[in-house]
Amino acid sequence: MIRILASAQAAKALGPRIAQALGGRPHLLVRAEEVAPGEDVDVAFVSRDVTAQSTKHQTLPATQHFHDLLRKAPGLRWAHTHSAGADRPVFLELRARGVEVTTSSGANAVVVAQTALAGVLALARLFPRLMAAQRGRRWAPLIGTALPRDLAGQTAVIVGWGPVGQKIAALLTALGLHCVAVRRNASPAEVGTEMVTYDGLASVLPRADWLVLACPLTPLTQGLVDAKALALLPRGAHLVNVARGEVAVEADVIQALRSGALAGAHLDVFEHEPLSTESPLWAMDNVIVTPHAAGHSDGNEERVAAMFLANLGRWRDGAPLANRVA
Repeated sequence: MIRILASAQAAKALGPRIAQALGGRPHLLVRAEEVAPGEDVDVAFVSRDVTAQSTKHQTLPATQHFHDLLRKAPGLRWAHTHSAGADRPVFLELRARGVEVTTSSGANAVVVAQTALAGVLALARLFPRLMAAQRGRRWAPLIGTALPRDLAGQTAVIVGWGPVGQKIAALLTALGLHCVAVRRNASPAEVGTEMVTYDGLASVLPRADWLVLACPLTPLTQGLVDAKALALLPRGAHLVNVARGEVAVEADVIQALRSGALAGAHLDVFEHEPLSTESPLWAMDNVIVTPHAAGHSDGNEERVAAMFLANLGRWRDGAPLANRVA
């Protein structure tokens, strides 16, 4: 009997498809809301509704209950999460005890890339300034010294070359930008995209009109964009972060924005979430703040479910799981 932990919502939505993926093998859907920590399971599906409004730093009671179920299930062998990353403490703990963890990397890649593009376009077209004028009922055309620069011919340095980074590069290339991808391995080069390793980041930052963060949070990327890295950017460059807040040192980003070294930023992620009401980022007229919402879309649920079910079939057959966190 294969015991699968899921929320009641996920169990109801996916019950028949789970049975099909298991090929008739006996199984039991364990609904998280109906059991206490200590209930043993073999597999867990952490759907979006489990995480709900919780963040990595602020876990709400329903999410905490599910995490406690994961932590206290001695027979748990594999957990699949709806997110593209698995840097929440519970997943680090599971991996430390030998539980396989897989992600839904790629499920929301198009949506995140579109959000990053929206940030680039909004900043390039000076929308924060225009919207401030709208709130003040001021007619403020972008003429004279306020003219926006053409995007075509500018350079975007994209840190991270997973599904999100690749799609961002495709969108920006279509607008005429030159893209430089920063990744672990610089080869093979992609057509139309320059490649460097993380060791080469400093060499390309002086050319970056746009620094776009789309990488996972790892020991390599934590604190990657600090005062030293920001100082290498041309004055007036822009930052877009749809990766993880800890990739950039927030205090250094704020200082660069205040000094004008950074002309503007679209920040979707932060070192601590929710972002404190005391953060100066909220009130900066050259910053777009969004609440870790870059990947939210009504199509994600089905894409995540499809990934979990495909992996469930692999797990049934003893085959390697896709999107396994190494």
